[in-house]
Amino acid sequence: MTADSIIPDLQAAILCEDVRAEISGQQTLIGVIGAIPTPTLPIAFFKLCLWTRWCGGSGDFIQKCLIYDPEEDQAIVQAEVPFSLSDLSAHATNVHFFGGVQFQKYGTYHVEVLIDDQIQLRIPVPVLQMEAPLPPGDY
Repeated sequence: MTADSIIPDLQAAILCEDVRAEISGQQTLIGVIGAIPTPTLPIAFFKLCLWTRWCGGSGDFIQKCLIYDPEEDQAIVQAEVPFSLSDLSAHATNVHFFGGVQFQKYGTYHVEVLIDDQIQLRIPVPVLQMEAPLPPGDY
């Protein structure tokens, strides 16, 4: 960030299983995640995505995203993406792709979104223990 930069507003940040680019240029978010219910651990995701949209700023920035374990002592994954906004009416949509993410324990994980190392948003993502479904015919 330079002295004449204006830090943009984070319009939205959504954790999901995939982001698909459509022929029209639009994006489709698949499997929006608010919580992760599971009967057993660890639970792994082949791919997780964090979709973000920024507006109302100008300059060059680095967006960083981290997912912290429930004790918040270590990030289980992180990613960075540089982006630019030419003027206050511009917007930027970024997608972080995380491969092979494993959640090792139950509890509330946190997704942090930072811009130039300043935290902009923390999203809680609980990993919840649930009962395993009964096998067919065991009702």
